[in-house]
Amino acid sequence: MKNKTVKGGYLPAYARSFRKVRFPKIEVWPNQYSRDYEIKIVHPEFTSVCPKTGLPDFGTIEIIYVPNKLCLELKSLKYYFLKYRDCGIFMENTVNKILDDVVAAVKPRCCKVIGDFTSRGGIKSVITAEYQNNQK
Repeated sequence: MKNKTVKGGYLPAYARSFRKVRFPKIEVWPNQYSRDYEIKIVHPEFTSVCPKTGLPDFGTIEIIYVPNKLCLELKSLKYYFLKYRDCGIFMENTVNKILDDVVAAVKPRCCKVIGDFTSRGGIKSVITAEYQNNQK
């Protein structure tokens, strides 16, 4: 049952394949302010690979967060994003994984990741995942 093909010829292993990839650590630095403020990071040249077809997916990734005690270090984030170029991962999993990894790294007050992907076959996908920490 584990590898039973679903309609369209997709195997569950396609969706899980990215879990075998080792991503670089996202580094952080201490936030100097205690007040709430928003940081928006835009990566307009995001690339990953469809795990079923092997074709590239292109898009813009936005990370919007309110830092708590830490902020994202951008150079390490760039190397983190570069790892996706060789990674077979569905767009939906991409956005959710980025959110999970950013939250694990900076433990923000809140965070939203938006993946705005280039149209494929006339269909455009925009995926949003959010995290809300109710503790200050």
